[in-house]
Amino acid sequence: MSSTTEQATGARTWSVAEHLDDILTAVQPLEPIELNLLDAQGCVLVEQVTVPVALPPFDNSSMDGYAVRAADTEKASEASPAVLTVIGDVAAGSSGTELTVGPGRAARIMTGAPMPPGADAVVPVEWTDGGTGGGPVRAMAPHSASPEGSGGQVRVHRAVTPQAHVRTRGGDVCAGDVALEAGTVLGPPQIALLSAIGRPAARVRPRPRVVVLSTGSELAQPGEELAAGQIYDSNSFALAAAARDAGAIAYRVGAVTDDAETLRATIEDQLIRADLLVTTGGVSVGAYDVVKEALTAVAGEAEARAEPGEGEDGEEEERAFHGAHVDFRTLAMQPGKPQGFGTIGPDRTPILTLPGNPVSSYVSFELFVRPAIRAMMGLQELHRPTVRATLLPPHGAGEEAEQLTSPEGKRQFLRGTYTGGERPEVRPVGGAGSHLIGALAHADALIVLPEAATGAAWGSEVEVVLLG
Repeated sequence: MSSTTEQATGARTWSVAEHLDDILTAVQPLEPIELNLLDAQGCVLVEQVTVPVALPPFDNSSMDGYAVRAADTEKASEASPAVLTVIGDVAAGSSGTELTVGPGRAARIMTGAPMPPGADAVVPVEWTDGGTGGGPVRAMAPHSASPEGSGGQVRVHRAVTPQAHVRTRGGDVCAGDVALEAGTVLGPPQIALLSAIGRPAARVRPRPRVVVLSTGSELAQPGEELAAGQIYDSNSFALAAAARDAGAIAYRVGAVTDDAETLRATIEDQLIRADLLVTTGGVSVGAYDVVKEALTAVAGEAEARAEPGEGEDGEEEERAFHGAHVDFRTLAMQPGKPQGFGTIGPDRTPILTLPGNPVSSYVSFELFVRPAIRAMMGLQELHRPTVRATLLPPHGAGEEAEQLTSPEGKRQFLRGTYTGGERPEVRPVGGAGSHLIGALAHADALIVLPEAATGAAWGSEVEVVLLG
């Protein structure tokens, strides 16, 4: 990256790709840790997991019914049922060795219960009279209500073949099989498999802890009464939610006033719990752009300080901001032209500083912060999916509607609504203003107009970033 001082001069305009490449080069996957299974949800496995015991570990019934010898039922029918003597019950959780099913015998068996010796098939209870002496039944009588159900005789109305309704040992996975490969993202099915083979935890790259700060003395928190000149803080909520959606653990910090010292103190407080810091607002060229003021000064002081720790206050500042290096850049994009990226603190914690307009902030998050979060998680797919779609006028507008325009030399990102299918279509929603949150709330895609384009005609094919 170029120095902070160089970028502050605005001597260069950076492309979206260049800025993103710098970010992804700087951020590193987090170190693996051992996490309990539910805490590991959404994380990337860093080890190959092999199966220690077969799954299932024993032959068991897949139905409520009767464990039998299949040969004893081969001539069974409604008109001429096979009559077997019931020798007892085999419940789930039992050893299954208490009873032995010999010729002409049967044992009531519950779903998941181990197959008793001698039995090679299960007759579903619906294919029997349930020991009632009548026609087919729909369910077994509860053992507590009918202890005699575990004895007497049962009439079997349909034949079964060997291994019918039996889950065989190792029928799912065998001992020594690879259960999950390194690099697997742990979702509910993968967590189910790990728990099924007896693993209480997994070694994964953890979800990064992302601290989101919004800046601006004009910001009030939802639920408060607005004073003159104030607006509600939406950016910190949007970006914290977006960080969670990307897979991170998000911490939202209330809006920080336009004071450089206050911002620096807030950042220092948050570094202890941050793998990544994200700020919004205060990065443009205004007199009150506090993020740029605070971090440019910090970086300059850290670089210039020849003997750190002059006095107690100096030592604290050095510990918090030693090696701070933040570039503030002008990007060839709209919205989101002013951007900043660097590292701060003793652990060189990455920090991304985004513009303050709500749409600019959110678009910047999708383009730069989301890929950084996913790279820190060790994921392979860093970006939202992109497709090609036919550009149509906004809903309710005809072909005579004013067509899209774009400033030459900038990559434009416009909100849109996407319809998939054989002929994907996308329509703009809302205006181009970077303050229009209402339109953003109804968009599920970004329409991308490249740097060389000055517009796009209805019916033309455009690139679309899918947000949903």
